[in-house]
Amino acid sequence: MNSRRTFLKNLGLATAGLTMAPSLDLFAAKKSWFEISLAQWSLHKTLFKGDLKNIDFPELAAKKFGIYGVEYVNQFFKDKAKDMTYLKDLNHRAKDNGVKNVLIMVDGEGNLGDADEAKRKEAVENHYKWIDAAAFLGCGAIRVNAAGKGTPEEVKNQVVHSLSTLADYGKKAKINVIVENHGGISSHGDWLSDVLKTVGKKNCGSLPDFGNFYEYDRYQGVIDLMPYAKGVSAKTHDFDASGNETKVDYARMMKIVKDAGFRGYVGIEYEGSNLSEVDGIIASKKLLEKFKSL
Repeated sequence: MNSRRTFLKNLGLATAGLTMAPSLDLFAAKKSWFEISLAQWSLHKTLFKGDLKNIDFPELAAKKFGIYGVEYVNQFFKDKAKDMTYLKDLNHRAKDNGVKNVLIMVDGEGNLGDADEAKRKEAVENHYKWIDAAAFLGCGAIRVNAAGKGTPEEVKNQVVHSLSTLADYGKKAKINVIVENHGGISSHGDWLSDVLKTVGKKNCGSLPDFGNFYEYDRYQGVIDLMPYAKGVSAKTHDFDASGNETKVDYARMMKIVKDAGFRGYVGIEYEGSNLSEVDGIIASKKLLEKFKSL
């Protein structure tokens, strides 16, 4: 507990009199063509150490980084999806700091493309509670994964069925079900875009991640997924002396995003190791701010 208090104090969260920004509507940027959100995974090392608790994340995003949209990762409050007391507290923490709860990234709930029908059904049903939690928190979406075993066509058919079921459930709560390119066949932009086209539901879309295409061309992958994008994940690792990302041509990438007609939240997801998590987030924010007037 003392280490967490020290960590929060060092981040300047004890400072009073800070001006709070107004709450932002999901996917409806007002001051620019996009708003910056903060993906909780950017602080995963700090969270895993216990120096930061999920409940404190919205305040940290606002007061330390001046970011007023947050993207949660379910594993940092895995047992709280149905805990209404906890969710109410989290909601209050966000609102008190002028923060918009943007989405919940859902992992560890089973494979939506599992070849075993019973396991696939269980995985789908495991996601329901996160749709409910997202709706309660005022989020616009949950992020899911399109994982499974089999041929690309087999996995596609299995994932399409699961996503369709989840989208139908999410529609009742006005929650988007969005899929990230997150390894395996899902990191092939053409495959994932075909999946989403086949699902064909307005509230089932993509969350293009700049860094998760691996052997597939990242720029083509984002082009593939932008027609379905409900958000964008701006992955960063390292920066050069001018503050540019060393692996991703951000000028090119952000132009692709804007040219697709995107208007909404672009989430910082810093995964580097040369800078601290705090400094990496700050560097990522500075980089993204260059493109607000693009």
